[in-house]
Amino acid sequence: MPENKKAYFAAILYAIIIGFSFIFTKISLMEASPLDTLAHRFTMAFLIAIIFKLYRRTSVKISAKDTLKILPLVFLYPILFFTFQVFGLLYTSSSEAGIIQATIPIFTLLSASLFLKEYAGRGQKFFLYLSVMGVIFIFVMNDLQIADHSLKGTILILLSSIAAALYNVVARKVTKQYSLFTLTYVMTFFGFVAFNSMAIINHVINQSFSSFLLPFTSSAFLLSILYLGALSSLLTAFLSNYALSILPASKMSVFSNLATLITIMAGVIFLHESIHYYHVIGAMIILAGVIGTNYFGGNRSKHIRKNVADPLLKREVK
Repeated sequence: MPENKKAYFAAILYAIIIGFSFIFTKISLMEASPLDTLAHRFTMAFLIAIIFKLYRRTSVKISAKDTLKILPLVFLYPILFFTFQVFGLLYTSSSEAGIIQATIPIFTLLSASLFLKEYAGRGQKFFLYLSVMGVIFIFVMNDLQIADHSLKGTILILLSSIAAALYNVVARKVTKQYSLFTLTYVMTFFGFVAFNSMAIINHVINQSFSSFLLPFTSSAFLLSILYLGALSSLLTAFLSNYALSILPASKMSVFSNLATLITIMAGVIFLHESIHYYHVIGAMIILAGVIGTNYFGGNRSKHIRKNVADPLLKREVK
């Protein structure tokens, strides 16, 4: 299978996993706080990463120079992205957050043009904005309550969107220097350290450390954390890094809107949420935007992925 097709397959699988993750996030939040949920999901992700590393009998050794190169990627995603998102949702509705995060492809397009010189043609821009409008249309039709608006929440979710866009741009360069497993392992490790540190400090301040592990007594929580850790955190990091090592950042970012569509479909099928005519219209707009953005992208981006020796794993990236 050609690399481009593999990259699109990875991007679609990424969107599917992210789309379904909201169901498992809802379940996990019934048992734990947002910070605890993030801590536990990255603990699960890091444990699985360690098992996979031992199975492969591979040693991951990074120098201070390598760490400095990878840290900007880790800082943007998962640390900043999830931190801004979680606390932003404390002050704003999920509908408002969805509308704001629909701007990720726009921020990515602007950032890619500025830092990567990935210029989009008129056709690509039109369909990218069309996809964003499809997401906004669905949320607006879902009766967004203006009374719930919070400037603090809006700013935090906007910062989360900017972090995701910058991650798409930074990953385009970093993924060409190290193997996908190395990047995924390092990102997962730092996510594990950062979120567990924040959660533990929060419990120490509130003198509630005894409740930190309490959610694990729930089988539903365990299932949710397994999905969020193994698939939504670990596998999606690998898939997004792989796709971004081949596809222009602006093309990859539009699949986040496809994830929104999948979230709605998953809610209808598994949570028995109602579907209306505007969901169908919005779905058609989103799909048209995703297909059009990638079809009209052409060869505007001149980045060519080269095989590079991974200084961390002593293997060639293909």
